[in-house]
Amino acid sequence: MENMKERMLANLPYKAWLDGLSEERAECKRRLYEFNNCHPDEAEKSDRIIRSLIKAGDELHIEQPFKCDYGYNIEVGNNFFANYGFTVLDVGKVRIGNDCMCGPDVSIYTAGHPVHYEARNSGYEYGIDVTIGDNVWIGGHTVILPGVKIGNGVVIGAGSVVTKSIPDCCIAAGNPARVIRKITDEDKHYYYKDRKFDVDDYLPKE
Repeated sequence: MENMKERMLANLPYKAWLDGLSEERAECKRRLYEFNNCHPDEAEKSDRIIRSLIKAGDELHIEQPFKCDYGYNIEVGNNFFANYGFTVLDVGKVRIGNDCMCGPDVSIYTAGHPVHYEARNSGYEYGIDVTIGDNVWIGGHTVILPGVKIGNGVVIGAGSVVTKSIPDCCIAAGNPARVIRKITDEDKHYYYKDRKFDVDDYLPKE
């Protein structure tokens, strides 16, 4: 497999300036420029541009500015929200499930370089896929590193660096991020720490 784009998509070492990859990144930058400079009243235009870059379900909202490498390696489900400064190095695939949201300045990195400088100076780099499940909330200034898988129903605390995969239905935080505790049914009755809801419409009707 000599084609560098094929190697990139297969999570193998590749050179990012060959086989049309530079041109694809340049086209992505042009579309990002258009998106990031849309007037706030141009909602339909911005939605059209962002959907020309990434694969998305219903109810997509990404605040400006947004940055990525290629766009076509990003797939998000229904009801996705990302706050200001969302950055995705989508050398590898980034798959995000339904009902997920990201705080400000969340970064997802599939890209990396060899640790040893002699190998790194060769120009070879790599991308390893990142997968995020359904119903995930990623706190602001979180960084997710290559190869990470985040389960369903997870909350990642603000400022975390996620270096290893996180199982379903738990809270994880820190640098490196670690599981703090499981999320239970009792948690649904609180909106913040020990503060209970004072309204009756915070849960779906049965």
